[in-house]
Amino acid sequence: MCYDVSFHTNIQLTLDIFPNLQDNRQMELNSDALIHVEGHALPLYYVINTKDGAPQLTNMEWGVTPLYVKDPKERKARRSGMINARSERILDDHKSYWYRIRNNRCLIPVSGIFEHRQINGWKNKVPYLVQMKETPLFFLPGLYQESTEVDTATGELLQAGTYTLITRPANELMAQIHNSGENKHRMPLFVHHEMAKQWIDPELSEAGVREVLNYEIPVDELRYSTVYTIRGAKLRPDHKEKDTHWEWQALPPLGNDTPLNARTQQSLF
Repeated sequence: MCYDVSFHTNIQLTLDIFPNLQDNRQMELNSDALIHVEGHALPLYYVINTKDGAPQLTNMEWGVTPLYVKDPKERKARRSGMINARSERILDDHKSYWYRIRNNRCLIPVSGIFEHRQINGWKNKVPYLVQMKETPLFFLPGLYQESTEVDTATGELLQAGTYTLITRPANELMAQIHNSGENKHRMPLFVHHEMAKQWIDPELSEAGVREVLNYEIPVDELRYSTVYTIRGAKLRPDHKEKDTHWEWQALPPLGNDTPLNARTQQSLF
């Protein structure tokens, strides 16, 4: 699945791509603090959705609120399991929550996503930054939920927006990077700007929605780079930003997960 994204760019790029976008952000976020955003923290972020027939840029928290859970504390706890939505369940699984909110379509503007690769015998996975080649900013399709929540400290009723990021079966490149774990061989739904605009069009037909959900971005339209450990408080030894390339010693090329030094040792015997 996808739990780590990067928004290390100027929000003005989003406004340039969507010239008619209504800027309804309640809060300005520091882009430098968004170089790495981890979904399980349920962070506040930028989302584009359609309101009263017009696209708007607003703030929502990652991790959809499951309205079928009545207890406010349990609702929040359950949100960590609502960070990603499988594309296959949105139209075809009528019992899923994603089917229920299938018409609440949104876009998450990002400059890249992070995914982790398992190397045989290594304790820690290797993080990769994956981006689209032709643009410094792209949009990941998602679904959103608006709800009225109770502030457990004050009892005040608050209007809240939350979203989930859509994933699909991985293409050849992403399958080699996201090569382990319960949800291996998944990737975010990468789309081009025009398809992104179609996604939030309220007039988009079910066939059009399915076309977007089934889109697999070609491998040659993505670029990737290894980076230093992105999770936790540990700083990079070179003090550079988290989205800067980091060279991992003995890292084998994609498609071969045996460390290069292990292959050298085997050849000595």
